[in-house]
Amino acid sequence: SRIGVKSPAHVFSLGESLLDVCRREHSARPVACVFVDEAQFLTRRQVHELGDVADELCVPVLTYGLRTDFQGNLFEGSQFLLAWADVISEIKTICHCGRKATMVLRIGSDGQTIRGGEQIKVGGNESYVSVCRLHFKSGLGTNDQPKLPFDDFSEDSEPGTYSR
Repeated sequence: SRIGVKSPAHVFSLGESLLDVCRREHSARPVACVFVDEAQFLTRRQVHELGDVADELCVPVLTYGLRTDFQGNLFEGSQFLLAWADVISEIKTICHCGRKATMVLRIGSDGQTIRGGEQIKVGGNESYVSVCRLHFKSGLGTNDQPKLPFDDFSEDSEPGTYSR
């Protein structure tokens, strides 16, 4: 992890059946709980399979991940976890202004907000910053980047930067 904690884990691919993996592990030795980090990267099928792990194997499944990407769009895994989870608990993060941070901005090495590019880019605190909705919208207000679907409705067109 980013904080230095280490523990053995099973890394899986997009095509791998999580239900099959859990069945194999559970038949070899009882599994007390399944923990999935970065769950936003799960596919719809994998989220469904984790529901089967909970329902058929009676093994609790805990997932952690982001709700939205740096453009405010749901990740596929997050969309179906939000739809199908029995319980949703939020880990609260605070924006630099003191409000609850619910969004993330992708930041370049120059401190400018990055608005375009692939949805998935591996990075940590040097590439992403958690912000409230207000600062998310103002951080996307720069005019020299590709337009987002909601840009036509924006009244604020001031360039958006984030200083650390």
